[in-house]
Amino acid sequence: MMTDSPTIISRLLNFFRNTCVAVSSISLIVIVVTFAYLVWGRYIINDTPTWVEQLALVLICYITFLGAAAGVHDDTHLGVDFIRESLPAKPRFIVHLFADLMVAILGAIMFVAASELVQFGWSTKLPMLDIPEGVRTLPMAICGALMFLFSCHRLITAIKRGSYPKKPQLDEIIAGGDH
Repeated sequence: MMTDSPTIISRLLNFFRNTCVAVSSISLIVIVVTFAYLVWGRYIINDTPTWVEQLALVLICYITFLGAAAGVHDDTHLGVDFIRESLPAKPRFIVHLFADLMVAILGAIMFVAASELVQFGWSTKLPMLDIPEGVRTLPMAICGALMFLFSCHRLITAIKRGSYPKKPQLDEIIAGGDH
């Protein structure tokens, strides 16, 4: 009998997901604060801080890629699943497995390619921030690795169970889920 209690691996993956969301959230707050400082510097003290734009570009990479990885974990990434969901159970399961396999492959390719970019750019400094260029591509490598891990975990879990968990419908989400 298969229990639904979280395993060490699923707890670790949940920790990674929560870390992605936390870093993305903090990055968004930092962008808002730094742009407020930019406006204050430009219009109040007439001294524009030029580093804000470069920092925003770096933080947008973290928000985008770490947020995407969390979306893969939560199975909320962009997808057209109404066709899959209209299929009978067995073909739906196979299509879902194939989709997760493709996301895992994409994540692995993304990790390898982005890791090369991180290594290539580490010796170059970002203008005005004086930090390695690789810092900008690092979240892409992290996202690829996490997409691979999250998708593989979902694949293995689904194969063990013989099914995927039912996704909540929009009206269930609005109503508060389980009750």
